[in-house]
This record gives sequence, C-alpha cells and structure tokens, in this order.
Amino acid sequence: MRTFMLSLAMLGVASVSAAAQSIGGTYTIAGTNFDGSKYGGEATITLTSDTTCTLHWETGGSTSDGICMRNDNAFSAGYAMGKEIGLVVYKIEKDGSLHGLWTIAGQNGNGTEVLTPK
Repeated sequence: MRTFMLSLAMLGVASVSAAAQSIGGTYTIAGTNFDGSKYGGEATITLTSDTTCTLHWETGGSTSDGICMRNDNAFSAGYAMGKEIGLVVYKIEKDGSLHGLWTIAGQNGNGTEVLTPK
C-alpha cells in the first residue's frame, strides 16, 4: 500500500511539473507537407492566459496566425493562412518540444510539425 501511495504521489508531481511548464516563446519549425516535402521556419507563441495563447508561424515566404489552447500535455491551434483555415494538434514533450499533426479545411491528409524551443 505504501508503494502504491508513493507511486501516486510521484505521478502527481510529474503531472504538475508538465502542466507548469511554460510554452510561451520562440520555436524552430521542422515540418512535412501533405506530399512529404519538408519545410522549416520559426513560430512564436504568446501566452494570453494560463491555458490560451496566440501563435504566429513564418515558414518560407508565408505567414499564418492562430489562437491556441493548452490542456495538460495537449496543445491545439486553429489558424488562418490567407483564405485557408487549418487546425494543428500537438503533444507537449518532456524536453519542451511540441510534436504535432496539422490539416487544412477541405483537404485530404495531414502534415507533421515539430516545434523546438530556441
């Protein structure tokens, strides 16, 4: 019983540490498009509350802006890139990087994206 309680306590500490980790800042982008071609760039996450933020991407010659929300180690953003609307869902890793899948409304498939803190 003592081991079980200690394990629960340790899990609680780990989840508090993960949830407390700040995601605001500048990130290097490494991604793949729907066709598998690679792209890179920079993203900036600006916190607007404990769970919400804005996100700005600069990749190649294009930019996009979105709103984002965090729930534990899940992080998602809706964004506009020109007239296109997209969605990205990331998992927050222990090292602070964000590993995600993205898509654009009305298109089949998805791309991948990793944001690495600078």
